[in-house]
Amino acid sequence: MKDQLNRPLRDLRISVIDRCNLRCQYCMPKEIFGPDYPFLPPSELLTYEEIERIAKLFVQLGVEKIRLTGGEPLLRKDLPLLIERLVPLEGLNDIALTTNGIFLPKYADDLKKAGLKRVNISLDSINDELFGQMNGRNVGVTPVKKGIEAAKKAGLGIKINMVIKKGMNDSEIIPMATYCKENELELRFIEYMDVGSTNGWKMKDVITKREIYNQLQESFEFEPVEADYFGEVAKKYKYKDSNVVVGFITSVSESFCSSCTRARLSANGHLYTCLFNGNGHNIRDFMRQGATDTELLEYIRTIWRNRQDRYSDERKEEATTSRTKVEMSYIGG
Repeated sequence: MKDQLNRPLRDLRISVIDRCNLRCQYCMPKEIFGPDYPFLPPSELLTYEEIERIAKLFVQLGVEKIRLTGGEPLLRKDLPLLIERLVPLEGLNDIALTTNGIFLPKYADDLKKAGLKRVNISLDSINDELFGQMNGRNVGVTPVKKGIEAAKKAGLGIKINMVIKKGMNDSEIIPMATYCKENELELRFIEYMDVGSTNGWKMKDVITKREIYNQLQESFEFEPVEADYFGEVAKKYKYKDSNVVVGFITSVSESFCSSCTRARLSANGHLYTCLFNGNGHNIRDFMRQGATDTELLEYIRTIWRNRQDRYSDERKEEATTSRTKVEMSYIGG
């Protein structure tokens, strides 16, 4: 029987690699993550065997969903082999992947055969020129669209993630919504967040959920959609004339700290109980020093029970971003 922790632990994000083939402004700005940036050596990354062991313990503690992230997780060699290891875990109901989509034409079929259920594809603009500027590599939208089609063809569920930054891509809100509606893709608008300490975040750059929704209402009609489970972070709506869903991630304007059920395991094996917390717990070294499953289980349980993270609440109350936060390239979204 799964342990009942003080607050439910249902969702585990696992970053499998700390690098990406794009340099997007939100998590890997090219000014910081240039060609000489010292990424983690392979010895510091968790092995697939270690990830499987840790994931099994988290499932015993109540985790039902695992999402593999990065960096770009498809840069990690033989990723379908990891998925094959995780899928049989008893009690795990969902396994997904966050990706920029560029490698999906190559890997979508193998990912599906391995047991992957769905992908979240990051796409912050549907305009070629703007998207190229934003990813720092002049990569256009076409490779991502090909990835979306490959995921569809393979039978994977798809959600599109779009981070909105004022003055950068807020002009793309209606075009992206139109594209996703026409192609029956669920779209998630994500408020620009102060993740890590290298993306130069300022509150004035945030477009809130209310502002995005008001803009959308000029072109579309919506009705609200009930949450699927406790702790679901997206506030969801569907178009009145279709079943296509639009969601909003509102960690800046409408925090959801009190219902958070998500833990994050970084690429170098540190456990974080909040996306905005720079104080990780070193699971990797504790495990490599010979800890038993029982000891690891108790370590994880204690970390979760003692968590006090409520950064999004405090950001609103204190108007501060001064604390150290883990970089998105280590922890994923």
